[in-house]
Amino acid sequence: MTEQAGTRSLGPEQRERAWEQLGSEQFDVVVIGAGVVGSGAALDAATRGLKVALIEARDFASGTSSRSSKMFHGGLRYLEQLEFGLVAEALHERELSMSSLAPHLVKPLKFLFPLTHRLWERPYMAAGIFLYDTMGGSKSVPAQKHLTRAAALRMAPSLKRGSLIGGIRYYDTVVDDARHTMTVARTAAHYGAVVRTSTQVVGFLREADRVSGVKIRDSETGATTQVRGHVVINATGVWTDEIQSLSGERGRFQVRASKGVHVVVPRDRIVSEAAIILRTEKSVLFIIPWGSHWIIGTTDTDWNLDLAHPAATRADIDYLLGQVNKVLVTSLTPDDIEGVYAGLRPLLAGESDETSKLSREHAVARVAPGLIAIAGGKYTTYRVMAADAVDAAAEDVPGRVADSITEKVRLVGADGYFALINQADQVATRYGVHPYRVRHLLDRYGSLIDEVLALAQDRPELLGPITEAPNYLQVEAVYAAAAEGALHLEDVLARRTRISIEYAHRGVDCAQQVAELIAPVLGWDAELVTHEVTNYRRRVEAEVLSQEQGDDEGADALRAAAPEARSEILEPVIL
Repeated sequence: MTEQAGTRSLGPEQRERAWEQLGSEQFDVVVIGAGVVGSGAALDAATRGLKVALIEARDFASGTSSRSSKMFHGGLRYLEQLEFGLVAEALHERELSMSSLAPHLVKPLKFLFPLTHRLWERPYMAAGIFLYDTMGGSKSVPAQKHLTRAAALRMAPSLKRGSLIGGIRYYDTVVDDARHTMTVARTAAHYGAVVRTSTQVVGFLREADRVSGVKIRDSETGATTQVRGHVVINATGVWTDEIQSLSGERGRFQVRASKGVHVVVPRDRIVSEAAIILRTEKSVLFIIPWGSHWIIGTTDTDWNLDLAHPAATRADIDYLLGQVNKVLVTSLTPDDIEGVYAGLRPLLAGESDETSKLSREHAVARVAPGLIAIAGGKYTTYRVMAADAVDAAAEDVPGRVADSITEKVRLVGADGYFALINQADQVATRYGVHPYRVRHLLDRYGSLIDEVLALAQDRPELLGPITEAPNYLQVEAVYAAAAEGALHLEDVLARRTRISIEYAHRGVDCAQQVAELIAPVLGWDAELVTHEVTNYRRRVEAEVLSQEQGDDEGADALRAAAPEARSEILEPVIL
C-alpha cells in the first residue's frame, strides 16, 4: 500500500465518512478505546487483513496514554520484583521502536543512577543494569559505564556532593506519548481501519448469546447509530470495568486505578547532562529532560474518583518537590513549577494491597462470545498486548486470521526519517525555516514533514511561531485539526502539542490565537471560537485551583466543576 495522505489523514472529511461507514458496514473487529493499546489493536488487526473500527469517546490518548513519565522503557525497577519476562519483552519493544518502528518518536536518553551505599550497591546495580542492557538484545544504545563521585557530579552538577558516592550511566528512551499514540492510530487508518474519536459507546448489540457490535453516540452532535462487528475488544484501560458493566457480562478481572503525578520545571533549574533516577522509600523518582524543561515524577496512590480527570493535589506536588530536593544543591520551590499533570495506571486488581507492587503484566480474557477485554501492562509493551488481544479475538472472526506482523510495520513518518535528518539543512532552505525548526518537526512528524509544511504554501505566515508558545509553529496547530483528528482547542494544546504543560500560562495566553488558527479547518464561527477559548481557560483555572487542595476529594471536586469539551452521557441509550 502506498503512503498517500488521504489514507492516513484524520481530518473533518474523513470523520464524516467514518460515521457513514460505522453505521452501514460489517466489521470483523470493533475496538473500544484509542489509547495506545486500543490503537495498537486496531493497527494489529488491520495489518492482518481484518476490517476494523476503532472508536474513542474522547480524544486519542486522552486518558493514561498522554500522562506517562514519557519513557519507552523496560522498567529497571521490575528486575527487583523478579519480573524478568516483562523486562525482556519491554526492552525488545524499546529496541524495535527506537531502531525501526518509530525512530522519529522514540529517542535514546542518557541516565545517571546515583549510588548511595558503599560495597554492596555498585555490584548489585551493575548486575541489574547488565541484565537490562542485554536482555532485550539492544544495539541502539551504549552499555553501562561506572562513574566515580567526581565524574557523576561533573555529569550532574546540581546534585549535592553528599547525596551520592558514585554513579552508573546507562541508557533508556524518551517519547512524546500522546503523539506516539495518535501516530499508531493514524497508521491503523493508513492500513484501512475506520478510526473515529468523540464517539462514545453507549450500549452493546447482541445476537442470541453473543455480542455482535456496539451502539454509539457522536459526542459532538448527539447522533446515534449501531456498529456491527464479529468481535468487540474492550481496550479502555481504567474504564475497563465501566464498559464491562455496560455489556451486562461479568468480567474475568478488575482494574484498579493508581494515580501518578508529574511536575514540569524549567531546564535551568537543574544542571545535568543526563536524566536522573532516584530511589525513594516507596518506589523510584525520574527526572527526565523534556525540551527546555525537566519532568519530575511520579507518585503512586490509589484513585477512586473521576477517571477522566485525575487531579493532582498540593500533597502530591509537595511530595515530589520534597523527594527531589533531598539531592539538589538548589531546592526547587512551587514557584518553579510550569506544569503539572496527573495520570491513572490501569493495574490488575487483587494481586497486592500496594499499587506500587501490583504486576505490570497484562491480562486478556474472552468475557463472552464476541467480547474480549484486555488490561494491565505498560506503555512500552502496547504492541505485544495488542497482538494478544487480536489473537484472542480471532476465535470469533469467520475464516482464518493471519498472524501478527506489526513487528515489521513502521508507524507513519518512520520511513525516510534517518535520511531526512541528514538532509535537514536542505529541507530548511526549501521551506525558508531554520534548520533547528526542521529537526524539531522531524522529531514530531518524521517524513510527514512535507505534508505539514505544505499547508503553509499559500500562507507563509503559518511558518511563524505561535506567539506565546514559540516552540511550535502556527502550521502545527492547523495540521493538528486538518490531519491529526483534533476537534477541540484542548486537543491541540494538551496532546497534539504539549503547550499545556510546557508553559507557565498552561496554554491560556495562546488559546485565542490557536483557536483562530484551527477555526477555518473545523468550521467554527466567532461564537464557537469564544466558547472553546472560555472552556479551555476554565479548565486550566480548575486544574490550578485543584492543585492547591490538600486531598483527592477536594481536588477532584474543583477539577470536575470545569466544563467538558465533549458532551457525554453516563446511562445506556435505547437505539
